[in-house]
This record gives sequence, C-alpha cells and structure tokens, in this order.
Amino acid sequence: MSARGRLITIEGVDGTGKTTLATALRERLSAHGVDARLMREPGGVEASERIRELVKDPALTVGARSEALLYAAARAQLVEQALVPVLKSGAWVLLDRFVDSSLAYQGAGRGLGVEAVRELNLFATGGLTPDRTLLLSLDPDVARARASDRSEATGEALDRLELEGQEFFTRIRAAYLALAAAEPERVRVLDASAAPEAVLDQALAALADLL
Repeated sequence: MSARGRLITIEGVDGTGKTTLATALRERLSAHGVDARLMREPGGVEASERIRELVKDPALTVGARSEALLYAAARAQLVEQALVPVLKSGAWVLLDRFVDSSLAYQGAGRGLGVEAVRELNLFATGGLTPDRTLLLSLDPDVARARASDRSEATGEALDRLELEGQEFFTRIRAAYLALAAAEPERVRVLDASAAPEAVLDQALAALADLL
C-alpha cells in the first residue's frame, strides 16, 4: 500500500502569484520523482466548480455567512471526492487555497470571526490538515495592481471578492500573517515580491524536509 501523499496548500491574496508558483513547483517536484497534482479552490470537482461560479459572480449579492457556507460546501466536496482519494494513492496535491483562505477572507475580511469559521471548516474537511502551507506575502496594493493587470491582459473581469476595497485586503493580509505566526511549522511565509524563480526557490526550501 502506498504511503499517504502530502497536501501542500498555497495561500495569499489574489495577485501574489499562487498559480505561477503551483505550476512551477509541480514541474520541479516531478524532477524529484514526486507525482504532484494541481487543484484549486473553490473547484477541483464538478459540484465545487459550480459553486465557484456562483460565489465569484459580481452580479450576485451573497451575504457573509452564505459566502462562508458556500466555500465550506465546495471544500467538503473536494475533500471527499478528490483530496482524500488522491492522497491515499500516495500522490501529492498542490492546492491553490484551502481552509486558511476562509479564515482570512470570511473570518477576518468579512468579520465573521476566525474561530467560528474554523469550526465550520473542521466539519467540512473532516479535520484534513495540510502538511505544509506556503503563504505568499505581498503588500495588498501591489497584489491588487497585479490582479488588475492580469484582468486587463486576459480580458477576464475581476470577481466579486477582487472588487473589494483596500481595508478588506489589509485585514486579510494581517490575518494570514497571524495564522503563520501561530503555526510556524506548518505555514511558511514566502516573499512574493521576489522574481518567480526566487519565489520557487523559497518554496522548495520550505518543502525540503518533506522530500
């Protein structure tokens, strides 16, 4: 029977380069003989992808509690249908966002309370915890500028959360850093202002003990 794979989550506000890092990290891990699968939140399986469309739609009004519940529902389906089976097979998962996103965005950003959102997600995930979390830290203004540039370049409109104001993202970044300070063994903070190759090097150093 294969040993359980590793769950590596990548966190940070939009515009910090999570997708770029995940793609590069998968390639580098493959060179080490690691079977790594890329997944994203909300999404990864059909039901969760449908929730993603709903929760990100800027045309919809979604209350804070509804938002937290929708993200938790998408997460619960992803855990049951994809994460647990893949990890049991021995493969690694590089997951763009997980529970820490809800703690930061809904717990702190929306003001629902980090502990209340943590309890909700403990139920949703069945207690599944990342082996390591890579937190891409970047000044919120720089991250928002990057997200806007990406939107213009791709023609893809900013989603409902990306359209929030500066104070929202300032609260989120502070919450992320507090989570990292509380769990330094799990959460490793990376300087997202560095060049992509340098960020990749930081990530590999943060994962060295797991390889």
